[in-house]
Amino acid sequence: MGNRDTLQSDSVDMAEADLLAPLMQASLTAAQAPPGIILGELIAITDDGAAPLVMYPGQPGSAALRAQTLVDLHGAHVNRRVALMFEAGDSARPIVIGVLREGAGWPLAERPPQVEVHADGERLVVSAREQLVLKCGKASITLTRAGKVLIEGSYLSSRSTGVNRIKGGSVQLN
Repeated sequence: MGNRDTLQSDSVDMAEADLLAPLMQASLTAAQAPPGIILGELIAITDDGAAPLVMYPGQPGSAALRAQTLVDLHGAHVNRRVALMFEAGDSARPIVIGVLREGAGWPLAERPPQVEVHADGERLVVSAREQLVLKCGKASITLTRAGKVLIEGSYLSSRSTGVNRIKGGSVQLN
């Protein structure tokens, strides 16, 4: 009886090993893929900005590889270093996960003016340092740092179901 139990135990162990073999092979294959993040270079962007072409040390072949991207890439990023990972550990299927910042300071010639937006679900506040302009076609509303509110348009209508007040130091009509 003891030999029979041992024989059954050995056959169960062999069956489990056979089931685990594909998983073990997948683990070995993944370990052979490029580890972690690889630094490469963005060579070009093709297909109307839809497909980045990248190169990196140790890549398969000598031609640039078509990649997927997690970040918005544009012409200013061409010839810059990029961070790459690989889909399913396949070194022929790179994914751009970022663009490395090189040099100090803001990447543009001038830092754009700061605009702040705060939203809490009930109120939206948009703030600017000098002017805030809402514009649509020939109509605009401009708020200035000095406190002026300029409303321009080819037709202006003010309607109210309650009191419609015009109040100021002086009021000029026409």
